Amino acid sequence: MKAEILATGDELRSGALIDTNSAWIARELENLGCMITRHTCIGDDLDGLTQVFLEISARAAIVIVTGGLGPTLDDLSRDAAARACGLELVNDPESLEKIKSFFHARGREMPPNNLRQALFPAGAVILPNPIGTAPGFRLEINGGLFFFLPGVPAEMKMMFSEQVAPAIVRLTHACAACQTTTLTTFGLGESAVEERLAGFNLEFPDIRLGYRAAFPEVQIKLYPQTVKQTLPARETERALAWLRLKLGPKLVCERGRSLAEVVGDLLRKQKATLAVAESCTGGLLASLLTDIPGSSDYFLFGAVTYSNQAKEKILGVKPEILAGWGAVHEKTAAAMAEGVRSLSEATYALATTGIAGPNGGSPDKPVGSVCIALAGPRNTQSKRYIFPFNDRLMNKKIFAAQALNRLRLELNGPQPTTRA
Repeated sequence: MKAEILATGDELRSGALIDTNSAWIARELENLGCMITRHTCIGDDLDGLTQVFLEISARAAIVIVTGGLGPTLDDLSRDAAARACGLELVNDPESLEKIKSFFHARGREMPPNNLRQALFPAGAVILPNPIGTAPGFRLEINGGLFFFLPGVPAEMKMMFSEQVAPAIVRLTHACAACQTTTLTTFGLGESAVEERLAGFNLEFPDIRLGYRAAFPEVQIKLYPQTVKQTLPARETERALAWLRLKLGPKLVCERGRSLAEVVGDLLRKQKATLAVAESCTGGLLASLLTDIPGSSDYFLFGAVTYSNQAKEKILGVKPEILAGWGAVHEKTAAAMAEGVRSLSEATYALATTGIAGPNGGSPDKPVGSVCIALAGPRNTQSKRYIFPFNDRLMNKKIFAAQALNRLRLELNGPQPTTRA
């Protein structure tokens, strides 16, 4: 099913605001089995909007339009949609009452301009806005099914998830078999993943692989080879088994989830807890873990011990370790992990210490060097890695991800012998 996304507004066209809505919508549509053929952005121009609606309707079966539903004169999506279909704008009393109630609940009278937000092309199916004053609507234009949503991201996402996505599934008879499957990998670049999966298209001619670098992870998506095709569940499972074998422990998840989410699920399943001690990652590791809802089930404690003094006083790292080996060393990382595990009484503890750059490296400890330690019930493991980046933020991300991956592998237990 071909789909297009249209973002409207002078602020987007000019670059004054970045269009994050379209990227989010594209991901959601792909998960519904739609093939995104084009993204378009246009300013607040009635003639231009009318023309682009007609052009898109000739190409796409599903169209998501964001913006242009506000109360001001430059909010023109309603007018252009009606014009493209030769329809009148009509007032919807129920929508008007909801808009009035929105203001009354906040102790205000509805401004006259907001009357415009209760106008819709005759015959349109109205999409209520539960958290704002801009209802959306659904309208067929020359055979293309258009969904008009507000540009405010929170409102748009809620309305898409609760009203648009179910409508697309219902109207297009979408099903699990035709939706995309997303795999998350870690430890291989995009080209290396593609190389490892060479021969897939010969083995599975009805399935197309797509690759997306979401640094430091790489995602693999399975699509039907054509937009009208669906993937039988048996064939999809056979393809997944083939991919599991080729990717081995580099495969993090088959549901498109992040490393932090996967680690959290494993900790919760095993009723285990975690603490972290960070130097070079500066709290990023703890942030990734606590960004996950429900992380309090397993995350106990985090310490950013940036200085040697903090490593000694808070974590109990012995001065002779720091004096003899330095802050960036496997022995130091191990002492940090053991110290924070003892302090927090967690099942597992991770520690990071390294050189994020762009300065501070040396021939034996270049920028991109990191020592990561994992302390657990069985033992403490500490290892040094060197990554080829001279960018501070990239290094912090890859350091934190490598630490999470180290714990993931431990929680998954012994790995089968495979190409790593």
